[in-house]
Amino acid sequence: MFLGLTRSPLLRRHRRCLPQCRHVTPEPTATRASVDGVLSAFRSICGEDGVSLSEAVREQHGKDESVHRCCPPDVVVFPHCVEEVSALAKVCHNHRLPIIPFGTGTGLEGGVSAVKGGVCFSLRNMDQVLDLHPDDFDVTVEPGVTRKALNAYLRDTGLWFPVDPGADASLCGMAATSASGTNAVRYGTMTENVINLEVVLADGTVVHTAGKGRRPRKTAAGYNMTNLFVGSEGTLGIITKTTLRLYGIPEAMLSAVCSFPSVQAAVDSTVQVLQAGVPIARIEFLDDVMIDACNRFSSLSYPVAPTLFLEFHGSERSLEEQVGTTADITQCNGASDFQWARDAETRSRLWQARHDAWYAALALRPGCKAYATDVCVPLSRLPEVIVETKEDLIENRLTGPIAGHVGDGNFHCLMVVDPGDPDELHRVHLFTERLARRALAVDGTCTGEHGVGLGKRALLCEELGPQAIQVMHGLKDALDPKNLMNPGKILQKGEL
Repeated sequence: MFLGLTRSPLLRRHRRCLPQCRHVTPEPTATRASVDGVLSAFRSICGEDGVSLSEAVREQHGKDESVHRCCPPDVVVFPHCVEEVSALAKVCHNHRLPIIPFGTGTGLEGGVSAVKGGVCFSLRNMDQVLDLHPDDFDVTVEPGVTRKALNAYLRDTGLWFPVDPGADASLCGMAATSASGTNAVRYGTMTENVINLEVVLADGTVVHTAGKGRRPRKTAAGYNMTNLFVGSEGTLGIITKTTLRLYGIPEAMLSAVCSFPSVQAAVDSTVQVLQAGVPIARIEFLDDVMIDACNRFSSLSYPVAPTLFLEFHGSERSLEEQVGTTADITQCNGASDFQWARDAETRSRLWQARHDAWYAALALRPGCKAYATDVCVPLSRLPEVIVETKEDLIENRLTGPIAGHVGDGNFHCLMVVDPGDPDELHRVHLFTERLARRALAVDGTCTGEHGVGLGKRALLCEELGPQAIQVMHGLKDALDPKNLMNPGKILQKGEL
């Protein structure tokens, strides 16, 4: 709630979208003086242009790429530095105003929805690469810096940041959601690649999770506060700086595509490649429906069959060994010959087709909406879970192409649904719950990289159990006792 600002003549007209959004509760009234006082405080901190009540701006900041409906904040603020973020947070804390951090809005679980109204902190103006230490392979960036912007900045240094979720997401947002992607099988997720964080807590306190300015490659000093905030989805604090590991750009890169007679054969190949110690950089699975969609959308001509997209990094000599071992393994599992992508332009087109899978899936049913859900399971259980999932989709007449980071046991269903068909929406909802519980039943997780957000809170309770959830509530209460930080996400807390 925005201290009851929704009842004020100043803001009442800006809340048209909220009746569509679940979890919204009635708000108490507030005086015009209290409204003006808060807005004046915001403007004194970040300037007249740094505060927006525009309906269009608020709606832009009330929705991500998920299926969840728009829940706009009451006001959007645009701080320029950590001092402004801290000062704004203190005002919100004093007036019990919810705080919703916003990076680029590329999330997939409704993480930016202002389900209780409040103040959106849009961090796009904090877009500086602050400290690059090429000899130490690390860099510190502000939350407005995206992964593509960072890699463009690093282009002449011989270094790069490899975590690639597909979208050009904010790096601090990627830390907040523990993002992953196609390179994780070799380079890890954000969890393994964040060294330090600067975080503004709900009361405006600024903390550095590994100590101010510190950037060791490893530490055994005290609690691991950095990883406490990685994946916290804005519910514990606002990440205003992140220090990241960097890697040397490989001497050579080589990509390949091969098709298989079955899902089992493709996943068996993946497991055997990893068991053989091949340091493969990417190994992506697309089912027959997804590869057909990509063929149509990206003008490709791959066989419509379970398919692996692979990429190898290293020296020219090491690539020969990696490719030779992988080719032997895949052919023993009935794969087609590799189709190669050697030059940078061809490789870029190949991986762009993989990253465009979302739009390719949407193109299967023009006029419909897409909803992506993901799970992650132990590798040995991946074939059965994918096969059962495909059978479930067919039985329930749902369009859901499958793509996955099979080297991690992680896959996505890109559901394409008619938003005007209540019956289909209901079937999709039931399907996604069955999919998550199918993963839990084989000792997996309800989300490998999308996060919990709004849609998987009940599933998180099933996954972790009541004792772990109680500990998480305790952490939330300690850091955010007023429940102001992105309320309604991850944990189901009491009302403000």
